[in-house]
Amino acid sequence: MPEHNPAVEAAMELELALLTPKIRSSSDRVGALLHPDFHEFGASGRHWNRAAIIASLAATTDPGSRPVAVSALRGVQLAPDLVHLTYDTEYDGSRVHRSSLWRRTDGRWLLYFHQGTPFSERAG
Repeated sequence: MPEHNPAVEAAMELELALLTPKIRSSSDRVGALLHPDFHEFGASGRHWNRAAIIASLAATTDPGSRPVAVSALRGVQLAPDLVHLTYDTEYDGSRVHRSSLWRRTDGRWLLYFHQGTPFSERAG
């Protein structure tokens, strides 16, 4: 059984919250979870900065839509203020391997970096 790690558990809870339509549809709520220097390499191949991802999520997420399915969520604390999460998502037939770095800043865990890489069943 994995060791209890409050930092990893906090990052996991926040990551899962970010995947819910209720959070994703709110610029304020997403912005409160993203580090000022946040950036992402999306599953589309696009490089996103903080402002662009906040605007895109708010414009394209219906708060009543179904949440993204998550599997194989794992985490490790890399340093006192840094947690790395990996997991897979599935939404509308699209499957993506995901990797996130959460950084504790001013006592709060904030998403610093995220990457999504599409995969098929064949590729695993």
